[in-house]
Parts: sequence; C-alpha cells; structure tokens
Amino acid sequence: MRVIAELPHPECKISIFSMNQKYIVKFEQGTFEQSYKLAELDLSGGGVNDVFKILDETFIVSVIERFKQMRSDFTAAYKRHQF
Repeated sequence: MRVIAELPHPECKISIFSMNQKYIVKFEQGTFEQSYKLAELDLSGGGVNDVFKILDETFIVSVIERFKQMRSDFTAAYKRHQF
C-alpha cells in the first residue's frame, strides 16, 4: 500500500492510498480514523482525480460529524466501564 496523495484540511488528515486496484481514502482525527475503499473499475478512468471529486466539502463535513459521534460513543462506553 502506498500513499499517492494527501489533502490538506484543518480538521482532519486525509490520505489516499493505492493497493490492489483499489483506492483507500483514510481520514484521521486524533485517535480515530475512517477508511473508504473504491475499486478503480468503479471510477470513470480519471484515476485519483475521480477520487478528489468524490471528496467534496459536503462529504468531508459528514465525515467530521461522524468523528464527533465516534468520540461521543467511545467516551460513553469508556465511562460505563471505568478502568
């Protein structure tokens, strides 16, 4: 798996990897991460530029909201089982 692009964003790190005819888009925020896989054949042939088009601001906003929910869910679970 190799990194083929990184997109700057103030709220999370966005990396795009290439592996086995797939693009893997990874979002990282602190200790949490989300990954999305896209088969190259599912895109229109524009390569990584097609991936950039999918990663519009509307999608990124929803990813950031999901990070907030992930953090909330994890915090609640941790509090239920104080270690």
